[in-house]
Amino acid sequence: MITRELAVALRDRGLVWHPAEGDRFQLDLPDDVELEAEAEVFTVSEMTIEARQTPSGTDLAFNGTTEWALDAVTLADAVWLPREDQLRDLLRGTFRALVRLDDTFRVDIEIGADALAFEHPDPSEAYGRALLELISRSL
Repeated sequence: MITRELAVALRDRGLVWHPAEGDRFQLDLPDDVELEAEAEVFTVSEMTIEARQTPSGTDLAFNGTTEWALDAVTLADAVWLPREDQLRDLLRGTFRALVRLDDTFRVDIEIGADALAFEHPDPSEAYGRALLELISRSL
């Protein structure tokens, strides 16, 4: 799983999340709201947390099965933690290879004439770093 810091960087660079069953996220509430669950990782699931369309956008509704009382949060109050397969899909045609090295993984992408490589012990993090570079170059 990618780090929260990388997930925030992706979001801040413009990665848009359309919540779907199985997606993971953390809460990202304003500094004046203190909630122990902010560091907890939640999963979108019809039974516990579902994405609901409202006139103001998308809300993540907690269906009463969590240990603390929170009815819903807006999408802006959540940080999406994309899975490895989602990150790879988002790289689209720039993705060239995932290579297993001795103690790390390398993701190879190609943006225009530039061949780039991103290494990390967690392949999700390597994919995420590659995606961050792709998004940054497309701004």
